[in-house]
Amino acid sequence: MLEKRYPNIKVIHSAVKQLKSQEHKIFTEDGKHYIYEKLCLCVGAKPKIIFEGNPYVLGIRDTDSAQAFQSHLAKAKRIAVVGNGGIALELVYEIEGCEVIWAIKDKAIGNTFFDAGAAEFLIPKLTAEKLETTIVCKRTKYTTEGSEKEEGSVAATDKLGSALGPDWHEGLHLKGAKEFSHKVHIETLCEIKKIYLQKEFIQLQKTSLSFPEDNSDNQNAHPDEELWPVYMELTNGKIYGCDFIVSATGVVPNVKPFLDGNNFALGDNGGLKVDKHMQSSVANIYAAGDICTASWEPSPVWQQMRLWTQARQMGWYAAKCMIADSLGESIDMDFSFELFAHVTKFFNYKVVLLGKYNAQGLALDHELMLRCTKGQEYIKVVMQNGRMMGAVLIGETDLEETFENLILNQMDLSAYGEDLLNPNVDIEDYFD
Repeated sequence: MLEKRYPNIKVIHSAVKQLKSQEHKIFTEDGKHYIYEKLCLCVGAKPKIIFEGNPYVLGIRDTDSAQAFQSHLAKAKRIAVVGNGGIALELVYEIEGCEVIWAIKDKAIGNTFFDAGAAEFLIPKLTAEKLETTIVCKRTKYTTEGSEKEEGSVAATDKLGSALGPDWHEGLHLKGAKEFSHKVHIETLCEIKKIYLQKEFIQLQKTSLSFPEDNSDNQNAHPDEELWPVYMELTNGKIYGCDFIVSATGVVPNVKPFLDGNNFALGDNGGLKVDKHMQSSVANIYAAGDICTASWEPSPVWQQMRLWTQARQMGWYAAKCMIADSLGESIDMDFSFELFAHVTKFFNYKVVLLGKYNAQGLALDHELMLRCTKGQEYIKVVMQNGRMMGAVLIGETDLEETFENLILNQMDLSAYGEDLLNPNVDIEDYFD
């Protein structure tokens, strides 16, 4: 489709085997090589899978692994989810007809995105019956024509499909083998210590726990009568059996294929360091998205996060930078790097994150202002020296545009005090 629309584009269906930056060549797995003038690496990140190679541990990072997950879930009565990021949050809410044991290493759910207060606001939605209609997504949708896959073990193949966008679970039928709608039990402050397959578990004469009927620290969990394909032992000493385990513990930049013989500088998190024009430390090689680490002096209200939306912005900007460099023109930093902004949906609430929404990197003199209406909205504003530095908006608050402008123009808001979040003050109209 791209080749038809743009005659100057050639699409090659092959993975890259090797990069020789001194020769300006890339070698592909189909035995061919290509010479480039400028190269942009946009190969994303790979999931950090706990216990790599175990057939009962499934990673969900791309479209293909999400499809594999759906087919295994259909036969499952209980699964375990490990991790506390966006995919884990969406999964535990969307799954029906299956018991879910959710193991997180933090005190509260959604640690990447919000604080304990917001987590408390969201928790009731996990146990409530899903009666409401889902929020309609207004984003452009990208779909691929599905190809028939062979039924195999749970583990996904090495070949990664396209990265999951923010609406990845729409169109998937996330229903297990049981009739009830929603059962989630959360184990906090723990990680997986060991995984046992059924045979090993029986030999070791271990005891596992049944699914707790409420979240009151397992006082009501009895030894489990049922035999499961796989068992996980947590660092808190508890053992649960399940049909399979979902590893949703974040990602690592996919740099490995490009490091051999090339002198790339890497960031603290293992990504290829890029400057403010998305150039890596190797001449004529650019990088964008999850594979790169932003190494310029960022705006005081922007930070890099490995999110689909941000990766796309970086891709657009990298293309502009490559063209400008080819033409010998100067280019300004893209507007999208002035303010961190991310819109998503958790537990069927609209969630907007702006600026330093969790006070990332701010000194201790920052203040938080909160407004919370149970079951309706949660608003948190991060203030420093009278100026708004970040915000978390959960629910239909209609404040995102106003707050975006207040963070960008750094207006002194000291005079407004608590009235900034007073529900009787139409702040949107006031600052219009």
